[in-house]
Amino acid sequence: MHKWYVVQVLSTHEKKVKKALEEQRDLKGMTDLIDSVLLPTENVSEVKKGQQRVVEKRLWPGYLLVKMTLNDDSWQYVKNTAGVIEFLGGDKPTALTDREVQEILQDLEDKKQKVTQKHKFEIGDRVKITDGVFVNFIGTVTEVFHDKGRLSAMVSIFGRDTRVDDLEFTQVEEITEEAESI
Repeated sequence: MHKWYVVQVLSTHEKKVKKALEEQRDLKGMTDLIDSVLLPTENVSEVKKGQQRVVEKRLWPGYLLVKMTLNDDSWQYVKNTAGVIEFLGGDKPTALTDREVQEILQDLEDKKQKVTQKHKFEIGDRVKITDGVFVNFIGTVTEVFHDKGRLSAMVSIFGRDTRVDDLEFTQVEEITEEAESI
């Protein structure tokens, strides 16, 4: 019976390992034992050099999910594929529960339906400026332009509120409540 297992692979080699597992499956006679290989990803919108683009981002870098019947042959086949480090659980891998698989697959289906924003700045968020003339100033976001990757913030300079426009998302970092109290 096929169950889902988590396989640790070399980071940044997930696609190569997935392809190798799928392509070699027929040649090695593993089609009955290896059902499918899943690389969990999501689409993320980001702005680079003023251009918005959507990129595929790995949800779990360094891991693949393999639906398979586990026996000595299938274990050796996966373990000996180039780029595979080992099964989660080592020599005695434990299959994911049906509930875990259902939650993972539902989450992936939900993520497939939408594009996630890389930066999730909203009006009212506290930010610290990390680059430019106002470096190290802390302010409050007043406008967000997700399509351009820019925002405006209100900072206090010499006790007066001053609006700083046209900050790129990469020039600011969000301040959490814990970080602000330190």
